[in-house]
Amino acid sequence: MNERNRRMLMINAFLLLIFSAIPLWSQTVRNVCSTCHVNATCEDKPDGSGKVCNCKYGFVGNGIHFCQDKDECQIGATKICGQHTTCHNTYGSYYCTCLAGYSPSNNMAVFIPNDGTHCQDIDECRITGLCGEGGLCRNLEGSFDCSCHVGYRVHNGSEPFQPQRDGASCRVVDCGQPSLVEDTVLLSITGTKYGDMASFGCDEGFVWRRGDNSSVCRADGSWSGATLVCEEILCGNPPLIEFTEQVWNQSSSPGSTVLYLCKEGFHSNGGYNVSICSNNGKWTSPTLSCQEMLCGDPPVVPHTAQLWDGSFTFGSTATYYCKIGFYHHDGSNVSVCAENGYWTLPDILCKEIICSEPPFIDHANMQLEGKQRVGSVVYYQCEEGYYTTGLRNYSECGENGLWQDVDLLCEEVNCGPPTCLPNTKLLWDGSSTPGSVAQCACVDGFYQESGNNLSTCLKSGVWGEISVKCKAECGPVPFLAHSEVVWHNRSTVVHRCAVGYHSWRGTNMSLCSGSGLWVRATLKCIEIKPPINQLRLHNGHCLEWKAEKYEEDTEFYKVIYLGSRDYLKSFLDKGRRLLRSKDDWLRVCLKLLPLTNYSISITAVKARFTATITTNTSLTVPPSPVVYYTELETPVPTLRLKRSPNTLDPISFYQIFVLPVEKTLLFDCSSPRSLNSSITQSPAEYMTAQLVVQNLTTDVNFTVGDGFLYGGFYNAPLESGNTYFIVLRVISQWKTVS
Repeated sequence: MNERNRRMLMINAFLLLIFSAIPLWSQTVRNVCSTCHVNATCEDKPDGSGKVCNCKYGFVGNGIHFCQDKDECQIGATKICGQHTTCHNTYGSYYCTCLAGYSPSNNMAVFIPNDGTHCQDIDECRITGLCGEGGLCRNLEGSFDCSCHVGYRVHNGSEPFQPQRDGASCRVVDCGQPSLVEDTVLLSITGTKYGDMASFGCDEGFVWRRGDNSSVCRADGSWSGATLVCEEILCGNPPLIEFTEQVWNQSSSPGSTVLYLCKEGFHSNGGYNVSICSNNGKWTSPTLSCQEMLCGDPPVVPHTAQLWDGSFTFGSTATYYCKIGFYHHDGSNVSVCAENGYWTLPDILCKEIICSEPPFIDHANMQLEGKQRVGSVVYYQCEEGYYTTGLRNYSECGENGLWQDVDLLCEEVNCGPPTCLPNTKLLWDGSSTPGSVAQCACVDGFYQESGNNLSTCLKSGVWGEISVKCKAECGPVPFLAHSEVVWHNRSTVVHRCAVGYHSWRGTNMSLCSGSGLWVRATLKCIEIKPPINQLRLHNGHCLEWKAEKYEEDTEFYKVIYLGSRDYLKSFLDKGRRLLRSKDDWLRVCLKLLPLTNYSISITAVKARFTATITTNTSLTVPPSPVVYYTELETPVPTLRLKRSPNTLDPISFYQIFVLPVEKTLLFDCSSPRSLNSSITQSPAEYMTAQLVVQNLTTDVNFTVGDGFLYGGFYNAPLESGNTYFIVLRVISQWKTVS
């Protein structure tokens, strides 16, 4: 601990009381007291024969040469601190803390049980949601456990459990998808969790006769069984139709079908020939009608068409003639309906009409579709280097076996002279036949930026399109501060920031304009700095830093602090703060505890950058005790003192001095034990008591002159008729330094 903290721990407080008192005692001190050890007190021997040096409470030894610390915790935490405690030895004393699951009855973090403080069970179940969703908390002595409500099950463990220790939790019961009852379908389901319901209906072809059609997800994870009974719908035997036969698989369930066919010797006279078993248990009515068979349709003869009135009766006739493209070569062309119900077969023979070779046209290719039959077409296309003139480029084979005339002519293609674009010149050999090539090159002072500069004479008689674009040359590439050129050509330059710089704003591309001047990029490059810069601690507990980022960017900051104490190994103070800001300068104030070594890290989340700072907090001056100035006329005045409830405050003990008013001009509070005054010290000026803080409660009442010993000092009765100053001095010891 540095000198500054030692000075902060030297605390002084004064209490002045003026009163008259009754004389009762006087005392002398033998020289033996001057030989006492610093951790010993000089006391009267039991037989009254003189003084003796005794080690103070918490120390053991001979009182003169040594007084060493006594480890009170050796006898066991239960004996010295009570049940459910841990004992901590200190220099000259000790203190107690409660085990996990227990808290001290005086609500202090540490205690000494001489004031009746004990460790009592903590009811953890007062914390809402301790066991999680669906959990039921049960308080135990020094602990607690959890079980699950109805409709929930333990996940990753068994009951009872502790979520933090076992990693178990309660999850709502999930029954999964319900199983189907025979001949049923699932109509609706509200869910698969505890208490959800599902309803069922009969499958197609079945009807609901009795039972319950609903099911509920139960607490044991199973569905209550649906009891509905579905019976099959049957239609019985299908209806009969005169002069028909049935094609049927003997099934009479809904959807079953029966096909009706006319018997041999009968033919269908129209009507629907299918009957279906419907869901109402009845067959649909077929409308098929069958009557006695006649000749039917006359026979079909290849390459012919019929002249027939549609009659099927005996003696009816059908006349045949050859189709287009064929001619009647031989045989009879008549068929008659005979008595046996069949048509006689005609023996007409039709032969195909074939045209001769199609006509020839100079410089043309022909494509024939078909085999030179009537209606076949031949198409003509001019050879490469020739174009078509005329009205019709095809010829058709006619019914007379002759081809139609063709008026197509093929003439040679010529593209004529080519033309070029502005800022270009023509390079050409003068040829304009298909396949000839001409070039449009950029004139001096221009370069080809893009496009095609060659044109070819096409078969269509026109030159191919030229898309060349010529652009004026702009000269050397432009320079930007703190940047370098990534890539460039005659018209475009791409810049980027140099190493150690990053782009702030602006475009990164310079373009060569049509006038031959560069349109410069507007890229601005600034020096790269850490995202968290100039980090410092302000006023001992506030962090300040500069954010290096783009102006409009929002950064997320995560502040984590960890605190430890060299003198308290089990101590750990940790916390975190989250901050979102667009500001350039930021400040975050933390609740840091005194006399603690802290390591603080700040992370810029988006930038993925972390900065760290350490600090040692000082011990703040504790509040002075509340004192009351009082004038009393009494032999036994009472001092009343209210202490801080924190028993680990830096105050070690209180000293109470008695000074006669008429003999005292100056009191030196910094002197360890003696009094300095402007006159010779009188036996009437003395320390009447020394009170050890760890043995006191928060409210202290001390009676001056009650005749008892306090910390080895005799609280002597006051003399009658005198007026006194009563001085209260507060002493702090830190690592044996007062």
